[in-house]
Amino acid sequence: MKLKYRHIALAFLAATTLSAGAQDLRSGYFIDSYLYQHELNPAFGNENDYFSVPFLGNFNANMMGNFGYEELVHKNPLYPDRSNKKMTSFLNPYLTNPLKGFGSGDNQINADLKVGIMSFGFKKWGGYNTIELNVRGNFNVKAPYKLFQFAVDATNQKYDIGDIALDAQTFAELAVGHSREVNPDLRVGGKAKLLVGIADASVRMKDVVADLKEADKWVIKADAQSDVSMSGFKYLTKVKDYNAKDESFRKVNDMDFGIGVSGFGLAVDAGVVYKAMEDLTLSAAINDLGAIVWLNDHRAENKSKSFEFNGFHDVSVNSDSEQKLDNQADSYTDQLLDFANLRDEGDKGVRITGIGATLNAGAEYVIPTYRALKLGLLATVRVNGPHSWSEGRFSANIKPVNWFEGGVNVSVNSYTANLGFIANFHSKKCNFFIGMDRVLGKVSKEFIPLNSNGSISFGLNFDM
Repeated sequence: MKLKYRHIALAFLAATTLSAGAQDLRSGYFIDSYLYQHELNPAFGNENDYFSVPFLGNFNANMMGNFGYEELVHKNPLYPDRSNKKMTSFLNPYLTNPLKGFGSGDNQINADLKVGIMSFGFKKWGGYNTIELNVRGNFNVKAPYKLFQFAVDATNQKYDIGDIALDAQTFAELAVGHSREVNPDLRVGGKAKLLVGIADASVRMKDVVADLKEADKWVIKADAQSDVSMSGFKYLTKVKDYNAKDESFRKVNDMDFGIGVSGFGLAVDAGVVYKAMEDLTLSAAINDLGAIVWLNDHRAENKSKSFEFNGFHDVSVNSDSEQKLDNQADSYTDQLLDFANLRDEGDKGVRITGIGATLNAGAEYVIPTYRALKLGLLATVRVNGPHSWSEGRFSANIKPVNWFEGGVNVSVNSYTANLGFIANFHSKKCNFFIGMDRVLGKVSKEFIPLNSNGSISFGLNFDM
C-alpha cells in the first residue's frame, strides 16, 4: 500500500482535530458493578461471570491536553468580504491574537483508543479470572510555545525553540488475569499480557534554534530523527537543496507500507486491595509494565544539522479561495517536512519501546449513615517519557437500587480540570455502562472537542 508521507507528518496537527493517556474508564474505579474494574486494578473481581459482546463490550476513546482545535483553527477575519472561508488556521497573518490559548511552556496532547474484541470473566481456581483480547492505539504530541510563536511571528532575530516530540503506537494484546482473597481484608491480583505490535512511530527534534538570515529565510539548527516500525514500510524521497552551498540530499516526502505483524512484547499488571477498617478500603496497582520488540527500525535523520527554511505560511491566504482542503493539507505538511528536513538512513534493525506504565492508588470511604453512598479518591500517574502526566480524581458513587450504580467526579490533571461520570445498568443477565472521564464541552461540526479534552466509554456484556 502506498500513502503519502506528508499525511503522516500532518498527524502533528491532526492530533488536535481527532477526538489520553491511560485507556480505561477511571470514573468506574469505585463502581462494584462495573465489570472492567480489573482493567484499572487487577486485584478487583466481579460478583458474576460475564462475556462481552464482540467489539462492543469495552470501548474507550480518550483525549486530553492543553491545546487543540480551537487554538489551531480560528474564525476568518476576512470572511465574508474578502474570503468565502469561515474558518482559517492560526497562521493567518490577519488574526489579531493568533496564539491565544497556547500554553507559555510545553503544549501537549495525549489521545488513545481501546477496543475490546472479546472479554470473559469467571470464578475458578480459588479466585476470579479474566481473558481479554484488545486493540489499542496511542497518539502523543509535545511542542513548545516558541514553535508556534516562530510560526506566526517573524520579527525576532532568533528563536530558541527547544524540543519537539511526537509518538504514535498501535498494538493488540491478549491478557490473562487472576485475583484472589489472601484473607478477608486483603485481595491481590495480576495479569500477564502478550503484545503484538502493528505499528510504532517516533519523531524527535532536539535543541531546535531558528536564526534569521534575511527576509523570510531562516537557518534552522536541530538534531532531528524519525523512527518507524511497520510491516512493509519504506521511505520515499525526492532531491532537496538544503543550504546556501547548493548541496542537496534525497529528502523524505512519501512512504510505502503494508499491514501486518511488526513486533512482539510482554507486559504485566499487578494490584492489591486492602480493607483498612470497616468503612475504608485502600488499593493500588501498576498496569502495562512492559515493552514491545519491533522487528525493524526505519530511520530518517537530519544529517546536515543546519539548513535554510522559508518559514510557515497560511496557504489559504496566499492561494485561490476555492483551493481544495486536501491540497491545503498537503501544503501545510510539506512545510512541516521541510522544517524537519529528514534523510532516509535505512533499516537499523530491531528496536525496543515501552507502552507507557500507569499507576493507580485509591481510597474508598463508605458513608456509615447511608451505606449506598461511597466517596472515592483516585490518584493516577502515567509514566511515558515526554508524554507523562498525573491526575487526582474525587468521586461520589451511589447504588440506590440493585439494578443501577453510578457516580460523578471531578478531576485535576497536568493540563486541566474536568468533570466525569459513569452510569452502570445491570440486570440478572445483562450489564451496560456508559461514562466519560472528561465530559465533552463544545465540539466542532466534525464532533471534535474544541479544547482537546473529552472521552467516551461504553460497553454491553452478558452474564454467563
